[in-house]
Amino acid sequence: MILAQIFAVWFGLGIWSKVALGVTLVFFNVYQSVKEVSPVVLAHARMFGANRKQLLRHVYLPSATSWVFSSLHTSVGLAFVDSVVGEHLGSARGVGYLILQAEGTFDINMVFAGILVLTAFALILDGLVAVVGLMKWQPQSGETEKL
Repeated sequence: MILAQIFAVWFGLGIWSKVALGVTLVFFNVYQSVKEVSPVVLAHARMFGANRKQLLRHVYLPSATSWVFSSLHTSVGLAFVDSVVGEHLGSARGVGYLILQAEGTFDINMVFAGILVLTAFALILDGLVAVVGLMKWQPQSGETEKL
């Protein structure tokens, strides 16, 4: 939340602060995934003669992809909450802004309508992330017993 406020000061309340926040979150996630690559895997790849380009393609990128997909659920949820809070606190449009205006005029119907729209969108977004986050490398139920 503090990072979102810092980007709002630097980039304003428009779309660019949200883009900067997303890029920053993805950057540090990928950076952490590259640091966590197993030294044994790197040593084996180097032993088989992998150059830097092959290490990037066959070791680092798959590692980063698995980390990004595993944290996608949390990251998308946080980005959604941050954007709604940003609209609520300092925007002139959006559902968060409409909820703020309805709160000011004590229009409870509009507040609940905004909350329902946000809930529906959050559920749809959660479903999309669940579909995208399905990883082919995860074993199917019962496959681990065969090993």
